[in-house]
Amino acid sequence: MHLAIHNWMKIEPIDVTVRRLAGYGYESLEIQGEPYKYDTKAVRKLLDDHGVRCWGTVTLMLEDRNLLAQSEEQRAASIRYVNDCVTMVMELGGSVISLVPGTVGKITPDSTPDNEWAWCVDALKEIYDHAQRCSVRIGLEPINRFETYFINRGAQALALAEAVGPDCGVCLDIFHMNIEEDDPMQAIRDAAGRLVNFHVADNNRMACGMGTLDWKEIVSTLRSVGYDGALSVEFCPPLDRTPANRFLDSVDTNPEGISESERKFLEDHGSSVFSTAFYEMHVRRSAETLLPLIRS
Repeated sequence: MHLAIHNWMKIEPIDVTVRRLAGYGYESLEIQGEPYKYDTKAVRKLLDDHGVRCWGTVTLMLEDRNLLAQSEEQRAASIRYVNDCVTMVMELGGSVISLVPGTVGKITPDSTPDNEWAWCVDALKEIYDHAQRCSVRIGLEPINRFETYFINRGAQALALAEAVGPDCGVCLDIFHMNIEEDDPMQAIRDAAGRLVNFHVADNNRMACGMGTLDWKEIVSTLRSVGYDGALSVEFCPPLDRTPANRFLDSVDTNPEGISESERKFLEDHGSSVFSTAFYEMHVRRSAETLLPLIRS
């Protein structure tokens, strides 16, 4: 196993992100699923120069991105978006794409369960074929019921992966699992063989080690099923708007370079644009918690 981190949580120049993660012992980056933002040749050189690699990407299912939409045109556009993310991973020398099938934040269906399942499977099969040609593994990611109605538990993601193809995998996220799974460790064991990625944040979605999750047990269980991929850090601290706020100056009130859709994505997660100091503290705390367990 090795330590990776997402970069969608802090919108900043990619060179700033890479220098920071290299300095704290992260081996790889799970890059924001916005392929139109990146010159992959330049990013790959930047990663190489800092001794870091691309682990993969995560789809940002914003606005009209939805593989189970009722609209055929919307589904087709969503397939093109995910395929572009796959191509980006290939060009960066990465391995996986963490794929949430439905729009994040959409909690009401467009159609019947049978229709949506069929639309999603058909869309994913098209993406799967492209991913196979690119030597990129798909990890279908279940997220909690407050962010999607479609795939919330590991068993559901496994059923969808099996419907798509033999090499289609799953990506589990311990924050979501802590909400949805009866037994998160058993969910990891059940995913053995198809587990291609693992996202980490503590139970409060803050840095690993800032909540109540048992990280020693989590890492041990992952080892027991032969998982040898990334622990990919994906914290998203809730924004405290009350006098009880423990972290003053945690919000960047004048951010630069962030789009309205990116800002909305953060705000819909109950968070905001972090100050650099607050963000860096979470990067550091996660590394301090996980690296000793990975290396032991």
